[in-house]
Amino acid sequence: MKTFEMNFRNMSFKGKLSVKKLIISLLITAVLEFAAFYFYLPAFNVQSMEFWTFQGFFVLVFLIVSLVVPNKRKFEVKYNIASIIAVILLIAGVIVVLVGNIISAEFFNAHRYASLLDIKNTEFENAIEQSETINNIALMDTESAKVVGQRAIGALSDVVSQYGISNEYSQIAYNGAPMKAASLEYAGFFKWLNNRKNGIPGYVLVDAVKFEANYVKLKKPIKYTPSGWFHDNLERHLRFQYPTAIFEGYYFELDEEGNPYYICPIMKARVGLFGGYDVKGIVICDPCTGKSEYYDTDETPRWVDRVYDGDLIERKYNWHGMLADGFWNSIIGQKDCKKTTDDYGYKVIDNDVWIYTGVTSVIDDSSNIGFILVNSRTGKASYFKVAGAEEFSAMEAAEGQVQNLGYKAAFPSLINIDGRPTYCMVLKDKGNLVKQYALVDVKKYSIVSTGTTQKDTLNAYRKLIQENGIHTGGAKKDLSELYAKETITVKNIRYVNMSEETYVYITDLSGIVYKQKFSDDETLVFIQENDTITLYYEENPDTGIREIEKWEAAKPEEKQTGQTAQKESVKEQ
Repeated sequence: MKTFEMNFRNMSFKGKLSVKKLIISLLITAVLEFAAFYFYLPAFNVQSMEFWTFQGFFVLVFLIVSLVVPNKRKFEVKYNIASIIAVILLIAGVIVVLVGNIISAEFFNAHRYASLLDIKNTEFENAIEQSETINNIALMDTESAKVVGQRAIGALSDVVSQYGISNEYSQIAYNGAPMKAASLEYAGFFKWLNNRKNGIPGYVLVDAVKFEANYVKLKKPIKYTPSGWFHDNLERHLRFQYPTAIFEGYYFELDEEGNPYYICPIMKARVGLFGGYDVKGIVICDPCTGKSEYYDTDETPRWVDRVYDGDLIERKYNWHGMLADGFWNSIIGQKDCKKTTDDYGYKVIDNDVWIYTGVTSVIDDSSNIGFILVNSRTGKASYFKVAGAEEFSAMEAAEGQVQNLGYKAAFPSLINIDGRPTYCMVLKDKGNLVKQYALVDVKKYSIVSTGTTQKDTLNAYRKLIQENGIHTGGAKKDLSELYAKETITVKNIRYVNMSEETYVYITDLSGIVYKQKFSDDETLVFIQENDTITLYYEENPDTGIREIEKWEAAKPEEKQTGQTAQKESVKEQ
């Protein structure tokens, strides 16, 4: 059996043996390090702890290899100048890491951490525009998007048998509309091996408002993807292009023409050597060609949505909220200390994706004292005071309304209804299918409305607000700005009972049908056949039936115009 023994008499610091041994040790270490680098892909950046761990390990490997010398049937341990240098490097590395962590600590840099987020105070009404309806609000979460997205490729046998859909759905603003996008991915190593020449043929685009998904087939397939192997792997492809970059993530997005790209933020320590990581720029990679380009944060193209991740935003605000008055105040006393709640949501405003989350006091985290709204492309942040229920309390309140059905609430969207901050959310069954909608008042979360349609939920919510004597200060928009308007002559009117509700159906002279739930407006009972009335309505594209928002008796000038138009329409038919 081979043995190891320490031979202090044979310590050698120079000579042919030492040079030969040095070369062999370096070659062995270099080969092992390159192989490890190829698979683990660490950033060669002194601000990355991963770099120091990786390099320290291989200095240790070099030390072991350089110390052990085979001598006939024994392995002798001989000290030499190379091994001593390796020990010095290890000690120096440990010192750098320790000192780097100390000089980066919050204890010494509280105000620097607190200043990493530039946040402005604003009013709720200025931050979030008033919503007159809730059928244009993105309420879909990622779990529901997965279910709907899978349906989009379920019928495509050539796709579903070879590819899956990435679990990483990105929230994007696509031509002004809130969407979720996810690339297809290889369903394992052998599927990659069989399909790598053809690449990934497309992606799934999910409408976060309509809960509909489409599969988009690309003219040029995706070659570089996180699910690829070896040189087809996106992370490896970018690491060899940017060996020093500290990547924060790889986010799938689309430009305004629907072309796919990966947005890859690059981090930099803003405090000391290892503290206050923040985005310094992004790499935009075309996964079809492999071409990539770096942009500083202030040069980011307008179509890019996700530069600042929600987790990073929460971390930066927590530094701001906890450390603004110094480190010791964050530990003892905690005067004016604030932090975000445990999750966040997205809103699309002016073709940008904004991250929002509640802010709560560290002393009492059962309710919110305000909210932050941050542009995920520019990092622009606003804070507005709104005292009330935090998001998870509102979700529990909504679930309490349907506890007999066992539905679970998705993380809510914060909206403005008549100037009043309101949580809007969907209620899902165990299969993550949307079954109902819910509105919960932020300031008084005992006010909860649920319904099977957005319109019914909104009407019930406004009715509850009035019943509770709550004043809403929002500026009312004219109905003609929000809904289509038509003056008709009633041909017939019918009352139909469905699902324990009474619906009123009105047919005009040209055969167009309008409907409204009777409990939403009991004055419908005054409408008679041959009456000329003015209707404000929304078109239902699925049924072709127009859903009434409000009706009123037609004015004299409208009566004549409406009757003439109706008669001409009948003649044409």
